[in-house]
Amino acid sequence: MIRITEQESKYNNIDQMSVLEILTGINNEDKTVPLAVEKAIPQIEKLASAVAERMAKGGRLFYIGAGTSGRLGVVDASECPPTFGVPFDQVVGIIAGGDTAIRRAVENAEDDTKQAWTDLQEYQINSKDCLIGLAASGTTPYVVGGLNSARKNGILTGCIVCNEGGTIAKESDFPVEVVVGPEFLTGSTRMKSGTAQKLVLNMLSTTVMIRLGKIKGNKMVDMQLTNHKLVDRGTQMIMDELNLDHDHAADLLILHGSVRKAIEASKALEGSNK
Repeated sequence: MIRITEQESKYNNIDQMSVLEILTGINNEDKTVPLAVEKAIPQIEKLASAVAERMAKGGRLFYIGAGTSGRLGVVDASECPPTFGVPFDQVVGIIAGGDTAIRRAVENAEDDTKQAWTDLQEYQINSKDCLIGLAASGTTPYVVGGLNSARKNGILTGCIVCNEGGTIAKESDFPVEVVVGPEFLTGSTRMKSGTAQKLVLNMLSTTVMIRLGKIKGNKMVDMQLTNHKLVDRGTQMIMDELNLDHDHAADLLILHGSVRKAIEASKALEGSNK
């Protein structure tokens, strides 16, 4: 398979460019990424729908990947609890080489075809769950092995890759292939490929959580109130929804601990008083 992500950059003599030329070149390439993601929306729709359906029945979502792809999975998973109020074990990101690899590359970690399934066993992954493999190349052995074992065990599989026709897509029930073309720096898939994967992950997890009822209107009513900014945001949500002044809304938020619970309790009380 000819991997587009490894093809020669369209830009020559980058080391002789001015700062402005470098920045302009990177930006020009970045502009193409959303268009490539747009072409993959039908694939993303199928994956998001399947994941939401399975998670609605109590399943969990797992991401596996190596290097940049693995780190992006960890980021997306770690942001779901504070954003949507879900348990920390409902969306799980696993990177080849373990948590050490988040900050420092672990040599040869991505080349072990058996390790991903071993890592997943620590979470007792089962047929209720979903597994999404992340790999710009579409061929990372760690991801291939994990998806292959998952399919054999009745686990729903998907992937987000940046080459067409790779082994990982073939091991996925719902492949998402976002072909962004050669990188500005030849083979540096942390650039356009990483951006594409991040965009798709944003789309996927946000869509799934909306379908699971974690959003009301356009508000994150289940977000965790972990700092003053989020408390202020939550207070404003309650003010807008219930037409209350700031102090009353803030008191409700403190009392109930979440925007959703505060709104529901207030409306229930109002209903019982009628």
